[in-house]
Amino acid sequence: MRESHATGILWGIPKKPIAVTHLPLIDTDLLRRFDVSGPRYTSYPTAERFVDAFDGDALSVALAARQIAPAGAGGAMSLYVHLPFCESLCYYCACNKIITKHHNKADQYLDYLCKELDLVCAKLSPTPSISQLHLGGGSPTFLSDEQLRRLMKEINQRFRLMPGSEIAIEVDPRTINVQRLGALKEMGFNRLSFGVQDFDPGVQKSVNRVQPADQVFELVAQARAMDFESINVDLIYGLPKQNTVSFTETLRQVVVLSPDRIALYAYAHLPTRFKSQRRIDSQVLPSGTEKVAMLALSLQTLQDAGYVYIGMDHFAKPNDPLAVAKRQGRLHRNFQGYSTQPDCDLLACGVSSISKIGSVYAQNAKTLDEYYDLLDAGRLPTVRGLELSRDDIIRRGVIMALMCQGALQFEDINLAFLIDFKKYFAKEIEALGPLSDDGLLTINAQGLQVTALGWYFVRGIAMVFDRYTQTSLDRAKFSKIL
Repeated sequence: MRESHATGILWGIPKKPIAVTHLPLIDTDLLRRFDVSGPRYTSYPTAERFVDAFDGDALSVALAARQIAPAGAGGAMSLYVHLPFCESLCYYCACNKIITKHHNKADQYLDYLCKELDLVCAKLSPTPSISQLHLGGGSPTFLSDEQLRRLMKEINQRFRLMPGSEIAIEVDPRTINVQRLGALKEMGFNRLSFGVQDFDPGVQKSVNRVQPADQVFELVAQARAMDFESINVDLIYGLPKQNTVSFTETLRQVVVLSPDRIALYAYAHLPTRFKSQRRIDSQVLPSGTEKVAMLALSLQTLQDAGYVYIGMDHFAKPNDPLAVAKRQGRLHRNFQGYSTQPDCDLLACGVSSISKIGSVYAQNAKTLDEYYDLLDAGRLPTVRGLELSRDDIIRRGVIMALMCQGALQFEDINLAFLIDFKKYFAKEIEALGPLSDDGLLTINAQGLQVTALGWYFVRGIAMVFDRYTQTSLDRAKFSKIL
């Protein structure tokens, strides 16, 4: 087990990483008891705990501290750039997005992104190194090739991309063709993530995202011919009009498509928070039982097809770096999901994006007007965030070990944080007793390990160690864990 001394984060390497094979059936009592809301734990504490008192000045302090004790191999970091524009609205989407047909709006946005990059890099001089670059959105391929070339040029002028860096972009198949794939390859992108969600035409129509399967298959075939290093596919289960029959066909097509990685997300229906979701008729959403059946079907189908279950919402082929990181205990979870770089700080730029620098989280303004105004004033556009306490850091280590490796060893955490796990978490260990009785995890004198059945409920297991979600009112802010 290793600890990042710059961040104080523990990343668990269990002595016997969990091996998930054929998952058992779940009885209705378990389904009923776990029909609750809870975090996805892309961070701990979650963004719900961020405070408005944390601003650009606080982020500046964290960036300065990073210069003294940088996290990651050689001080390299990950860079995420949020590109919020989309041509049309997908009803399920909970991302920060701007729906427009006016592509020239991206030019002004790029101007302000450059201002932010300049402000950040001034705090990180000399030239900062990055080992991962991810463009997300929105739909990054909303930008034209010319606009994307400009963005990549600006990034390369301010950062040093390390050899072998992962350079990824999220792709909306409706906004790209073979020629554009070639342009992305020429710009240096080596990883593509195609937003598929579901191949069923009825489901696509119900969420306003119609894209023929043939289109996706053709793009993936061409991308392979161009030797992109990794091709990923995003799926969502729990969408309106989905059922096990229709999703069986989608999974069959995905297996034929054979992407290197698959992100399988549970749809979180929160219409009171996300206006676009109000266009979805809740009466045609699958029940919690049906969602679990689709998850079980997915786990069975994809593992039978040779994929490694990374955890919660990710699958990868056995030789993919994500699967290798899982086997070696180097898996990490951040705001983009599972990652291969456990000790790597995440610098996030663009409207609404969230950075993790050392022991702080920092989120940018969520609206373009506020984002632009802060940058015009020469200030970093951070409007909220959090500086983690020692307890936060300890609990983050425990939760991430469970979410990433499905196991932890008491002694490893004792040594990393100079605590007595059994005393520090005495109440939590007691609370885990009923979950152990249900067969969701095993507890012995050495540590904890999630069982095959427990992976269905891993968010619920992790919540036991979350001191912020101890009441129903706290949990109501989040999506259902099933």
